[in-house]
Amino acid sequence: MQQNNSELIKKFINELNIEGYSQKTIETYSMYLRLFEEFIKKDLKEVISDDILNYLSYIKTEKKASSATINLILSIFKHFYNSFLKSDLDINIKLPKIPKKIPIVLTSKEISQLLDAVDNERDRLIIEFIYSTGVRVSECINMKIKNINFDEFTGNVISGKGNKDRIIIISKKWAEDYKRYLEKRNKRIDSEYLFTNNVGGKLSPDTIQKFLKEYAKKANLNKNVTPHTLRHSFATSLLEHEVNIRYIQQLLGHANLNTTQIYTKVNTDQLKKIENPLDKL
Repeated sequence: MQQNNSELIKKFINELNIEGYSQKTIETYSMYLRLFEEFIKKDLKEVISDDILNYLSYIKTEKKASSATINLILSIFKHFYNSFLKSDLDINIKLPKIPKKIPIVLTSKEISQLLDAVDNERDRLIIEFIYSTGVRVSECINMKIKNINFDEFTGNVISGKGNKDRIIIISKKWAEDYKRYLEKRNKRIDSEYLFTNNVGGKLSPDTIQKFLKEYAKKANLNKNVTPHTLRHSFATSLLEHEVNIRYIQQLLGHANLNTTQIYTKVNTDQLKKIENPLDKL
């Protein structure tokens, strides 16, 4: 049984690779399938709907899994059984609602505080790049120099989330600063990537997350500052400057406008500026 399951999961992983899924997604899919296998202790092809229901109930009550995690696992099962195995297994289980949390964002003043705390040229350019383009951290570390058009101040995100390419806008100030930085970097490092480690290798997301937290602490920012915080702040800033939400959707690479609309609820300061109709009487 165990050998059959291992071979089946391996075949599934190979198919995910061919379909272009990211390594992180593939690892997540594989991990949850193996945990499910340990729980049911049977051939994955012999699974029935009750097995899935029992497992979801177990991780909800015993493992205290969040609604988001349960939704993720359920989508993995649907992909594995319905799409990969072409099974007629009924997985139409009602999904728990995921609470919509308002994203943490930094104000313009807080962004300036953060940048003032940065004492490393590369790190500053990375922070400015994520904040000024709204790219995800995975897109930042995979960005290549050839994907940046320094004349038109645009860039191309190749195979972003969902394997979708898109155009991003580049800050003129950032472009000039980066070209000066690159001229110095080229004397010691030869790399096609926009940003590298000290020996020319590709950066890891953890590296960026780690130095962001250090600079945020140094800047006395009492917020959980992550690369995604910078992405949220980019979107919110554009909304404050009355950029059409559909343009923001395209710049962020959101497939659904509903995902982008969460930013309309972020900045309550804008609501406070609205004059009450009674005061106009």
